[in-house]
Amino acid sequence: MPRKLTEKQKIEILNLFKEGKEPKEIAIKYDYAQSTIVRQLKILLGDDSYLKIKKNRLLINSNSKEQLIPRTQAVDNNQFFEVIPLTEGIELNTQKDLTSIPIQDFNFPEIVFMIVDKKIELESKPLKEFSDWSFLSQDEQDRKTIQIYSDLKNAKRLCNKEQKVIKVPNTQVFKIVAPILKSRGITRIIIEDKLISL
Repeated sequence: MPRKLTEKQKIEILNLFKEGKEPKEIAIKYDYAQSTIVRQLKILLGDDSYLKIKKNRLLINSNSKEQLIPRTQAVDNNQFFEVIPLTEGIELNTQKDLTSIPIQDFNFPEIVFMIVDKKIELESKPLKEFSDWSFLSQDEQDRKTIQIYSDLKNAKRLCNKEQKVIKVPNTQVFKIVAPILKSRGITRIIIEDKLISL
């Protein structure tokens, strides 16, 4: 029977997330599946607030090279300063897709695990079935995606009776078969909180 989070743990998890820790880090700290931590954060914060925080973090990370241009204004004997962010050329009201990591630039772990059906067939899903990526555009969310896991325990937790977990001992195979996956309409791979484009 799966362990339940205590009320104390729920508060700690929420505080860690608000302090900037990612669900993956929190999951490792408490030895729970990342999906359990995400689900609990959505319960505590509400889906909208959770996704807003996640989206803001991704935008901050993707725009980490942007700098702020300070503009000082004398107010009450120079006690206060106004800092104006650089917004020229940035469409603040337009949803932007997060650029996924190209497969050739991604360093896979040595070993990963996949969930397949009993016939060992790949099961692709549209990206919209992964709530962590729901802020992306509709075109992106319609892309076919496969999911891989670096942790066997996490893969087993998400595997149902009609499925099984297989080990992929040579992760370079994903780079080799990328053209074949693309020909089958699969253009994205999810591994933990990373989105990889083929």
